[in-house]
Amino acid sequence: MAQSNAKVAIQKFGNFLSSMVMPNIGAFIAWGLITALFIPTGFIPNESLTSLVDPMVTYLLPLLIGYTGGKLIHDQRGGVVGAIATMGVIVGAPDTPMFLGAMVMGPIGAFVIKKFDQVIEGKVRAGFEMLVNNFSAGILGGALAILAFLGVGPAVDAFTEVLVAGVDWLVMAGLLPLTSILIEPAKILFLNNAVNHGVLSPIGLEQVQQGGKSLLFLLEANPGPGLGVLLAFMLFGRGTAKMSAPGAAIIHFLGGIHEIYFPYVLMKPMLIVSVILGGMSGVFTLVLLGGGLVAPASPGSIIAITAVTPPEGMAYIANFAAVIVAAAVSFLISAIVLKSSKKQDEDIDEATKKMEQMKGKESSVAGQVSANKGTMPEDVNKIVFACDAGMGSSAMGASLLRKKVKGAGLDAAVTNTSISNLPADAEIVITQEELTNRAKNKLPDAYHISVDNFLSSPEYDKLIAGMQGGVTEEQAELVEESEEEAVDTEPHMDEDDDLLLEENIFIGQEFSTKEEAIRFAGEALVKAGYVEENYVDAMIEREEITSTYMGNNVAIPHGTEDAKKAVLKSGFTVVQVQDGVDFNGEQAKLIFGIAGKDGTHLEILSGIAVICAEQENVDKMIEAKTAKELKEMINSK
Repeated sequence: MAQSNAKVAIQKFGNFLSSMVMPNIGAFIAWGLITALFIPTGFIPNESLTSLVDPMVTYLLPLLIGYTGGKLIHDQRGGVVGAIATMGVIVGAPDTPMFLGAMVMGPIGAFVIKKFDQVIEGKVRAGFEMLVNNFSAGILGGALAILAFLGVGPAVDAFTEVLVAGVDWLVMAGLLPLTSILIEPAKILFLNNAVNHGVLSPIGLEQVQQGGKSLLFLLEANPGPGLGVLLAFMLFGRGTAKMSAPGAAIIHFLGGIHEIYFPYVLMKPMLIVSVILGGMSGVFTLVLLGGGLVAPASPGSIIAITAVTPPEGMAYIANFAAVIVAAAVSFLISAIVLKSSKKQDEDIDEATKKMEQMKGKESSVAGQVSANKGTMPEDVNKIVFACDAGMGSSAMGASLLRKKVKGAGLDAAVTNTSISNLPADAEIVITQEELTNRAKNKLPDAYHISVDNFLSSPEYDKLIAGMQGGVTEEQAELVEESEEEAVDTEPHMDEDDDLLLEENIFIGQEFSTKEEAIRFAGEALVKAGYVEENYVDAMIEREEITSTYMGNNVAIPHGTEDAKKAVLKSGFTVVQVQDGVDFNGEQAKLIFGIAGKDGTHLEILSGIAVICAEQENVDKMIEAKTAKELKEMINSK
């Protein structure tokens, strides 16, 4: 158990490091291409454009990593403070690219501002929130930048020099190929990110600064060992494994998704020898011929490797030779293993399940070799509700589930966003059924849950039970009591009367179609000064994407993501339709027209979600005789 916990902890650490680097790989590639093209030894030397190289590696790339690391901890504020703190290590050690420093100071800066926000939560007087937020970020960020300048920068600089010296010693001693004994098994165990993005890439970039290239970028990214295994299965495998190997080889070699070959190795554990010897052979070839890259090749595709190979010397020959030699050695050993095996039919499905259990989540490419769907992650830290605009329905759903998660005593963050802005570290994504495929395309590695409506889906309780590993009746009662107590703490609508005015509540309306009802609600938002006129058409467009019917006779029409710029300020309008109006086969009798700007509407929307989650509350609001009465019902909860 202790060993398993240690592996999970290392995986999480590696995934966190990877999450800081991977979103910024495009910037690394841009810098690598500019370096390969325009430096004096590049393809098309250009003295003016060469001036881009040093500022990008010195300032741009570390700041991006620091900002991304901070945002992972505490969203936008964490990213800003993390970037400010990162600037301290950059200037404090100007002779070394501060990638390791950024990985340290970005999360630290975000952690500090997160703890500060938690301490002052609910204690800032109304009207002073922006002042406190801006000055706290500025003061803490500035202090951390000074600390990083004086202490962290020089310390990271010294540590980097030690690491570089260690790598140089391994090369001089001819021992670098032995790193494959650790790296190749680590890849299959999903422990490689901590080494690859936490150590190899920063040291490699330091070597690029000194010598123009680094072979460290190819220690893990070389597709040769995995390609050799898949080629062997194509010729000597049996059953489903043999049939699926050609497609897997294409995805692995051209797409750079290495995890697709992991199930094949797990089926025959002796194949770990193949990839280790293949990796060692590739590294030896790189050292012998002087190969290397100018930037990380991520993903580890032959296309990416070609793009960031420097033009000088024998770099192309060395790099391609390393891939070919690694594939050949891996293929020969794998062929011997498969030919000597007495097992008649490899179980690729079982091996894929084993791989996903080690990874802790569903594989994005497992469907290419197996019908396995995967299972929910065992340790959930982040749940994200997603809709088209991230403005209304997802916020309500997130609010309801947040109560359940808190009541169950679980430590998982529940947020909402638009599908286009789904964060890379989301482990569970909840969407309406019509939007699930879009969400899967955006974030294939996450565990996806489809619901028919966000207000009363049984999937919430199933999810809570799954996260708890099953609940007893006593636990369920405690959750229900906690949720009831949480309702009493919800913000009331009268805390900000400007969000919902009595004149924007309409009693006893009748509509023949939902489009007519949505336009009525939208025009009320326009007249109230919440939105511009073109927002109304965006509300109709949003309804065509997927219904804004939430369940319990409630609909919350709002604009598309692109229409957010037409919102002048946050506000609501409420339209009561006692006879109901058809929303894709469902009767909406209470329509909340929503305009949200800068998240200022989310707290009130959260309160509405909790109120409308109970059909009894909705029924009372449907029977209200006046706008004042209906507003009082909303405020009473």
